[in-house]
Order: sequence, then structure tokens, then C-alpha cells
Amino acid sequence: MVAPTPVLDSVKQYDIRDFFRTPQRSQFRLSDNGKMLGFMEPVSIEGQPARNNIHIQALDGSTPVGEVKRLSAVTDRDLATFFWKGNDTIVYGKDVGGDENYHVVAVNVHSGETRDLTPLSGVRARLQDDLPDDPDHILVSHNGRNPEVFDVYKINVNTGESTLVAENPGNIMGWSTDLEGKVRFAMTSDGLDSELLYRADEKQDFSPLIKTDFRTSVTPLFFHEDNQRFYALSNRGRDTASLVLIDPAAPDVEEVVLSVDGHDIDTASFSRLRKVLTAAYYETDKPQRTYFDAEDKARYEKLQQHLPNYQLSLQDSTPDEQKFIVAAYNDRTPGVRYIYDAKTNTLHKLADINPTLSEQDMAPVQPIQYQARDGLTINGYLTLPVGKEPKNLPVIVNPHGGPWLRDSWGFNPEAQFLANRGYAVLQMNFRGSTGYGRKFWEASFGQWGLSMQDDITDGVQWLIDQGIADPKRIGIYGASYGGYAVLSGITKTPELYAAAVDYVGVSNLLTFMGTIPPYWKPLLTKMHAMVGDPVKDKAKLEANSPALQADKIITPLFVAQGAQDPRVNIAESDQIVEALKKRSIDVEYMVKENEGHGFANEENKFEFYERMEAFLHTHLRP
Repeated sequence: MVAPTPVLDSVKQYDIRDFFRTPQRSQFRLSDNGKMLGFMEPVSIEGQPARNNIHIQALDGSTPVGEVKRLSAVTDRDLATFFWKGNDTIVYGKDVGGDENYHVVAVNVHSGETRDLTPLSGVRARLQDDLPDDPDHILVSHNGRNPEVFDVYKINVNTGESTLVAENPGNIMGWSTDLEGKVRFAMTSDGLDSELLYRADEKQDFSPLIKTDFRTSVTPLFFHEDNQRFYALSNRGRDTASLVLIDPAAPDVEEVVLSVDGHDIDTASFSRLRKVLTAAYYETDKPQRTYFDAEDKARYEKLQQHLPNYQLSLQDSTPDEQKFIVAAYNDRTPGVRYIYDAKTNTLHKLADINPTLSEQDMAPVQPIQYQARDGLTINGYLTLPVGKEPKNLPVIVNPHGGPWLRDSWGFNPEAQFLANRGYAVLQMNFRGSTGYGRKFWEASFGQWGLSMQDDITDGVQWLIDQGIADPKRIGIYGASYGGYAVLSGITKTPELYAAAVDYVGVSNLLTFMGTIPPYWKPLLTKMHAMVGDPVKDKAKLEANSPALQADKIITPLFVAQGAQDPRVNIAESDQIVEALKKRSIDVEYMVKENEGHGFANEENKFEFYERMEAFLHTHLRP
């Protein structure tokens, strides 16, 4: 049963920038001793557009005091993430133009000296282990030796000296470390079969431990306190992924720690200080957690007393577990960030993430279910515009990207923006979405543009049958795979949609698989099994490639694309736009030369949503 929002005489319409502006302060992180606070803050440098840069400030207890010091000076695009390395160094990742070839950069918080720890052209680097017990080093994996594989290096954050600690023979897709930061696991794959390799210490060679096909997963999370057994997420012999404990001496025996019927366990947490498993996390219609540690549970209960009616997340902590960065949010607000002092049980507010939006004016996000045409249950979320009776509304259908991801309950600025403009917003976890077990995931294999698309269409029909949707005012908007679903929708069911917005979406399944980044190539065989083989399934892929079926499109279309996108090459958007222009179909095209897979720069985001709003308003008349 869909609950209506209260019908009001008037609803405040917020400026588009209120939904998508960069927070004035965000991503708070604590130095190890708890005496310094790091955070992101947008700043304009030499007249350039404001970009998120890293700043630090001293703490008096939990209160920021004194001068704010800027540590980075990027002007091309926002920095994404950073972390403290002890008390004297901050480490962050930096790419160029959205190409996702991240460099790992260290900056001394006292001198401001900056050092590129991976000064290699065209290389993608990522943190492997921050080595909290080693004051000078971190582990980084990168593909500098071979663009298709990642080796592990131990790098001195003060000097940049780099030492190879694990060389990839060519088939290793990932590495994992133990509680001491030693590389103890390697995950190999030939595309269809995977093998977990193990060694008791770094002096030994890796040996096969667990072999699975790609439909089965055993993913190590972290080691047990004995540093021999390990916790993992496993769906061996079951439909859903459970949290299990495995002894390398008997790898086929799993001690099930937590299993939830119908839902995968997403992850778990571990206290490095006390060497105990603390909690596991999963999603039903909303985020859930199960505790294994009394201290962790008591901490959350105290926080919940401070912050009732909000979801809570601990985003950072000092190693002594005395200070924490707490995020409090719900479906109608991105919320507030605090420092929590566990010793005194006190909260200090750091920032509202978006103070321009009133929580009371935003729309509740309702979990919903409907049946697909073959009887499969599809879960999703419906956001109804505040102040309007839920009847005969204009609707935006918003399929998620991935596609092997999922939509979740919480604050979504896009859904809230559209609801604020009078649209109902439907998000669905079509077959293949993660979190619902192996059978639900496998039901998507070979079904791009077929039953996966039917799940979306059936959701639209459910809204029409409920009387919520005006059949003549239905639009569809999505990014990445969601963009593919947009294009597939207007080729498969062109009469269903009055407007469509494709954001960095795939248009041709054959060219898409031919232009993936080199570091994805080891997974190409798996992609062929899950999507389709370009040779054996060529006819099927052609039939489900919107760019090759563009003669069926009659829906007005708006396409947005980043020119530097390494995942969905700009040729995917070029193809569909060119095909429609030849037929004089209404198509609007927005390309940004300094963006990748989605727009990160604030001025580009503003322009995109402004143009999308005008486009939808023209064709859907909310």
C-alpha cells in the first residue's frame, strides 16, 4: 500500500543548486591522536571554479579551534577521498579529467610539502593497506608494470621510495592483507573460474586454497584475532552470502557467523584495538546491522539516544576508539556530522551537509514491491511529491547503474529534486541487482534489454495500475547501465515514455565490450558469460543494442556524456545521437571535455540538471 504525502496548499520549490551544490564542509577525518581534524571544503584558487580541497584544523577536545589550513591546491576537479597517515601526513587520490587513473599523493601537514607517491603516466593506483602500525609506509597496488594487472608496492610516504612486495603473474584480480599488513591472500580469475590463494607468511609462495566458479564467491574481509583464520562473505552451498569464519587448515569447512534469509550480508566490521568482530551489515528495505560485540552495541545505543529517528554511521575513529566521526541521516536529509567522545558520551556538531534544504519539505522514500510478469518479486522505492495527491502524477522512472548494484533507502538528491518539481520517482531493484541472493543475480545473465528491461516496464505498469502515474506523462532517466536501460526502454516500448534522459549510458553492446579499460580485460570472459559473447551471441547483442535499433525510437531524448569516460566511451553516446539526428528525432546532446563517468565539477552538474529540468518540463508538463 502506497502512503500519500500530506496534501498542502503550497510547497516550497528550491533552487536547483540547493540539491547539488558541494557541501561547505564534508568528509571529516581525525588524526590518530585526535588532536587534528581534516575535512574537504570547496575553495576557489587563482580565480578558478571552487573545488573540494583538503583542509585541517586543530581540535580542543572535540571543538575545532584556531586557523584553518589548506593542504591541497587542485583547480581542475574536486578531490574525492583522503585519510590521515598518523598525525603528520595526509594521503589522497587524484585523477585528471575523470580518467580514473588515480595517483596516490602524500602531503606533510606541517610543512605543506606534497609528494606524488605514484608518479607514473597513465597508471591507475589504489590504496591496498594504510599500515596503521607502520608510521612511514603504506601499501599501494597499481598497474605501472603492466596496464592489465596490479602489483603491490610498499611506499614510504616521506621519501616516495617504493618496494615491490607482491608481483602479479598475470591472473591475480585482487590482494588482501592480514592484521599486520602482510599480503596473505591473492584472488585469481580466468574470467569464469576463480581461486583464492593463501600463504602463512610473506616468505612462502602462494598456494591454492579455495576454487569456485564465477557464480560462487568466497571473499575474505579480514583476519580473525589469531591472524590465521579469516572472516569472509561466502555463498558456497547457499543462495545468499553469509558471514563465515574459515580456517586455512580446513578451507572447505565454514563456520557460519551470520546468515539472513533472502538477503546477502554486505560487509562486517572489526576492532583493530580490541581484535574482535564487532558487527555485520546488510539491507532489507532499509539498512540493518547485527552486533557481535557488547561495547560496539552499547556505543550505538548511546548514539541512538542522542540522535533518535536517524540512521547512524561511524565514518572514522581514532585508533584508541575514544573519538568518532558520526553521520546522522535519513531519507529526507543527508544529515549532520558530529564528533562523538566515547569517554564523556558527548556529541559536538561539525556541519550540516546541506543546510539549505529543510528536512520537513523533502519527500519520504517508501519501500515498495511489485510482481514482474514471470512472477519474480521486485523490490524498489517510490518518492512521491510532497503536497500532491498520489493520483495521475507525472513520473520519472530511474533505473540504477551497475547493473550489478542496487538502489537503497536514504537521501537521494536526484529523487528529492524531481519530487520537489512535482514528479513521482520510481526506483526498482530489477533482476540482477545485488543483495537479494545468487538466484536473483543469475536471473539477469544474458538479459540486458530483455527480462531486465521487462522488470522496469512492469514497474511502470504497476504505477499506472495503482492510479499513481499519468500514462501520458512518464519519463525515464538513468546513468551508466541505467542509461542503457533508458535507451532500451525507448526502443522496446517507445509508446510508454514521453521523455528520456540518458547519462553516460551504453548504446551498443558490441562496441561497449570492445572499448573497456585494459584493467577490466581479465574480466572480459565473465562479461561475455553474463551479458553475451560478441561472436556466439552477436545477433542477440545487436537486437538489444539501442544504437542499432534507433529506427524504433520516437521519444524525445537528452544525452549527457563525459569525454574522458574510461568505462562508457564517448562513442556510445555519439552513436545514438548520430542515428537519431539522421532521422530528425528530437535529441539534445551535452558533452563535457573535462569529465569522465558522470559529472563531478559543480558547474557541470548545475548545467546538466538545469537542462534536464527544462527538457522534462517541456515534455512532461509537471
